[in-house]
Amino acid sequence: MSNNLNFQAVIDCVEELSEEEQDMLFELIKKRRIEKRRAEIALNATNTLNALKLGTAKRGTVADLKADLLDDNEE
Repeated sequence: MSNNLNFQAVIDCVEELSEEEQDMLFELIKKRRIEKRRAEIALNATNTLNALKLGTAKRGTVADLKADLLDDNEE
């Protein structure tokens, strides 16, 4: 963590909050994690679209994907 609190210290701080404050904190953390994941998905989509435009994206069937994955594992 950026402020050098260890995990147990964070838990201790959270336990000192009221139940209402804990619920608000949990909701805030949940929403922030969702937004972070959405941003990751959006970045992946952008990268995929760019790869398609540049012609560097791999295309194929599920069978092609399986074969490609098996070839990578055997190297």
